[in-house]
Amino acid sequence: MNSKPTAQFIPLNVAVLTVSDTRTFETDTSGELLASRAVEMGHRLVARTLLKDDLYRIRAQVAGWIADDQVQVVLITGGTGFTGRDSTPEAVTCLLDKHIEGFGELFRALSILDIGTSTVQSRALAGLANGTLVCCLPGSTGACRTAWEGILVEQLDSRHRPCNFVPHLKAAERCGSRQ
Repeated sequence: MNSKPTAQFIPLNVAVLTVSDTRTFETDTSGELLASRAVEMGHRLVARTLLKDDLYRIRAQVAGWIADDQVQVVLITGGTGFTGRDSTPEAVTCLLDKHIEGFGELFRALSILDIGTSTVQSRALAGLANGTLVCCLPGSTGACRTAWEGILVEQLDSRHRPCNFVPHLKAAERCGSRQ
């Protein structure tokens, strides 16, 4: 990681949403991986929710977090495939002020090493909305690990150079952790 030694780490407030028709909190290894990695890095987990794959429930939950001054980052796992029930990209895209095209491109470039050409079926995406970073990841734990290690660990670190997402997020000083 490229980092500036004098830069200070800024902990972010992170919400994790798992979209699944079959998982429970006990079996949700993907949401657990994202939540635990964020906390291990020094960020605060301010919310964690599991929803069935329903476009309007997903959209409502994410819209609420985007409007919430406490939430700076929303990490969503699941619902990005091609089945009839997969609707995370459709639920989230209309909420974004700016799309981060490079996120999905980089995710697919990284995941080709693990899953080969099957990566073309990934609809991973990210964008900014109301000062909130929203990332939509596939539901597999391996895909979440790839996204965390290959993109998020650096882009959520205020010390990473030449750039990271932290300056584009809601002001950290306005965002205290919830009890």
